Amino acid sequence: MSLGGWVFQVTPAQVDESPRPGEEAQAYVLRLAQSKAQAVAARAGLNEVVVAADTTVAAAGEILGKPSDPLQAAAMLRLLRGKVHQVFTALAALRGSDGAMLTDWCLTDVPMREYSDDEMAAYIASGDPLDKAGAYAIQHAGFRPVAELHGCYANVMGLPLCHLTRTLARWNIHPQTDLPQSCQAELQYNCPVFERVLSNKVQG
Repeated sequence: MSLGGWVFQVTPAQVDESPRPGEEAQAYVLRLAQSKAQAVAARAGLNEVVVAADTTVAAAGEILGKPSDPLQAAAMLRLLRGKVHQVFTALAALRGSDGAMLTDWCLTDVPMREYSDDEMAAYIASGDPLDKAGAYAIQHAGFRPVAELHGCYANVMGLPLCHLTRTLARWNIHPQTDLPQSCQAELQYNCPVFERVLSNKVQG
């Protein structure tokens, strides 16, 4: 959010993140993003907009949330190793003045490299996987689990900024910076999809 020059404050939203039986990943993240926005709406001012997001990892038709312990983290990382999975993020923007809500979502295919068991064990021992969907962080400097990426990097981190930009633009709310340029500079990533996202042609 800072990269866009927006003035904001962070307000945690306490919601039940359990998937419903048979719920697909896209529907799951959309439901949670909307629930998070609604959970904090009462604390928002009339001239404020609540922005909420939820991200999940999906592999072989299964939603992978945050691991409950190191053993579950290891199981998730083994499942993902050397394969391509999907990361879904949903955004919900709720306007305090009238309760109107906008939503958007992003999908990125993520190819994982063939990291070794030793690399995986060292990463799990760091504690980093335990609060991450799918048990990994793409930006972790020591582990770097992802092979070459061809989609939205910011989505895999949990907030697709170009999707947020195009969503808020519907209410004439715009970033104060060249956000695609700022995002790519911050992530050191040459994004191949931002122009298509901003022209409403792709989800990720």
